[in-house]
Amino acid sequence: MDFDSMMVHMDWKTLPRRIVQLYIGLLLYGLAGALQVRAGLGLDPWDVLHQGIARRAHLGIGTIVIIVGAVVLLGWIPLRQRPGLGTVSNVVLVGVSMNLSLLWLPHLQVLAGRIAYLLGGIVLCGIATGMYIGANFGPGPRDGLMTGLARRTGRSIRLVRTGLEVTVLLTGWLLGGSVGIGTVLFAVVIGPLTQVFLPLFAVQPVSRPRRQLAPAT
Repeated sequence: MDFDSMMVHMDWKTLPRRIVQLYIGLLLYGLAGALQVRAGLGLDPWDVLHQGIARRAHLGIGTIVIIVGAVVLLGWIPLRQRPGLGTVSNVVLVGVSMNLSLLWLPHLQVLAGRIAYLLGGIVLCGIATGMYIGANFGPGPRDGLMTGLARRTGRSIRLVRTGLEVTVLLTGWLLGGSVGIGTVLFAVVIGPLTQVFLPLFAVQPVSRPRRQLAPAT
């Protein structure tokens, strides 16, 4: 990478916005997960695993999100993946935000309220994903594991992602995690939602013009 290319990634003018956007996105991601937990209608594959482990370990699901994220991040070492600020922040903040959100989100018994929780959580997850990925500070630990495995094995991203998510879903379900209509709905709509929101939050760095060399005489 030459100097000018490096300056594209070190655009100091957009840095404050990127940092604020990153941390708001991660906090909202934790809130989105908490809404889906409170809905009780099924979680996304990774949260099925987190909830299953949490129930067996008698710990908060957000605490398990942090632990699993740290373990997954260790898996980056043999894959030669390099974490960014967003990666490390993701490990801690999403779980903390989920635990705190679950403390004040009321339990709802009425089905309409639970459906509202579910739909709100999924849409908010799409917004939060667009925000923290758009800030361009590195992928989350689970996404980095997926891309690292795809690069090392030569398999497609789609195949590796499907294999990972099926594995964690089945493991989480066997451990007692919640699988339901919310799991299916999340799988169907999270991709399109991310595709909608990511361009809205993507920070486009301003590259510096290359210096023109004086013509040889």
